[in-house]
Amino acid sequence: MKNKTITYNYLILFHLLIALAVFVLPALSKLYALVIPIVGIYLVNKTKNRNNEVLLVCAYLVGVEVFLRMTGGNFNNEYVKFNLVFFMLLGMIYSSFSPSSFIYWFFLILLIPCILITASVDQVNIDVKKLLFFNLSGPVCLGICSIYMYCRRIQFSQLQNILSVMGLPILTTTAYLFLYTPSVRDVVTSTGSNFETSGGFGPNQVSTILGLGIFIFFTQLVLSSKSIKDIILNGCILAFISYRGVVTFSRGGIITGVVMIVCLLFFLYQFSNAKGKTKFGFVLILTSLMGVGVWTYSSIQTRGLIDKRYANKDALGRVKKSALSGREGIMDSEINLFLDNPILGVGAGMGKELRKESGDEVASHNEITRMLAEHGMFGIFGLLILFITPLILFINNRQHLYCLSFYLFWLLTINHAAMRIAAPAFVYALSLLSVHIIMPQKAEKSEG
Repeated sequence: MKNKTITYNYLILFHLLIALAVFVLPALSKLYALVIPIVGIYLVNKTKNRNNEVLLVCAYLVGVEVFLRMTGGNFNNEYVKFNLVFFMLLGMIYSSFSPSSFIYWFFLILLIPCILITASVDQVNIDVKKLLFFNLSGPVCLGICSIYMYCRRIQFSQLQNILSVMGLPILTTTAYLFLYTPSVRDVVTSTGSNFETSGGFGPNQVSTILGLGIFIFFTQLVLSSKSIKDIILNGCILAFISYRGVVTFSRGGIITGVVMIVCLLFFLYQFSNAKGKTKFGFVLILTSLMGVGVWTYSSIQTRGLIDKRYANKDALGRVKKSALSGREGIMDSEINLFLDNPILGVGAGMGKELRKESGDEVASHNEITRMLAEHGMFGIFGLLILFITPLILFINNRQHLYCLSFYLFWLLTINHAAMRIAAPAFVYALSLLSVHIIMPQKAEKSEG
């Protein structure tokens, strides 16, 4: 256990140094992006994926994606999604997949009609290939990840390791944000999403991955801290990520992280015995105090602007007309497109192209209304598969304490950030795992 703690501490230090190295020499970001899949292929081939090593590799890729994007390491916007698909298929070669996962093969088949419709467009100014890659890479990544993970048996301790691996590059991202803008007070002048506090990158995506990081290091704090030093270390990291997430001024990712934690706390309470429920009270008090502390510090650093942001007010304290930063109009247009084309939809990516005709070039932030508009009836069937399947599996696998937290992350994220990054696809698939908690006594007997 001591060696494991030392290794964890060294990994944290190493990932903080990565942030510093890339900040000083940005070209290292592309080298970093190349090394990850190379090391991943070596690891999976060496172990023959005996312990689902592909999940560790993919978790790391998911955690590092936003960092690579903001530092120019991504070779294209779908780089991580393509890598996830590759490693999942590699994992299937070594470890097969459940025959019951046919439901997600069917989900992938449901995507074909919209491809044919978009491919039939003959407008010169439309890049069909780009449209298909941009709009279908997320759903395809989700489908392939789900096929691999569907009912795959895994120990809870292994799942915790997967989260730990995902969290390390998120810590790198947070450290880079600090180096990019060490003084938040100097760059916050309004209540809009802030690119300066988001490393010069999209605040929505940064907030999303930091919200996931908040949940990951909360689980590290509550479930993996075996000593006072571990509690202090993980508590400090959690507070650091929470603060930098809040000051992006992008609300979606942070609210999602909080909802995930609340959901987990509910199941921890239900799962605990009398002694555990007593500890739960301590955890709840500690979490509440930390949350109040982070929020108070954020409010001071932003001169109260963050309070107005979450109250949906502008810098002068006036309530904004739109509660969703103007996205309601895009959602309304997509619903209207669905009503006009209820069977086949308008085709992958064509929603944005049709909005261009009315002078609105903003891409959809809502994957649900996008699927309705662009996939029509096939989109409804696809969404039903995605909505219902994890809930049915959870009924028979109550030991998967993170299942509904993962499910909520996917559901809330696709409503404010669509599937621009790979995180919602991968985390959704994690909710399909068959997780089993092995008590220490039982583990000792099995080893003997």
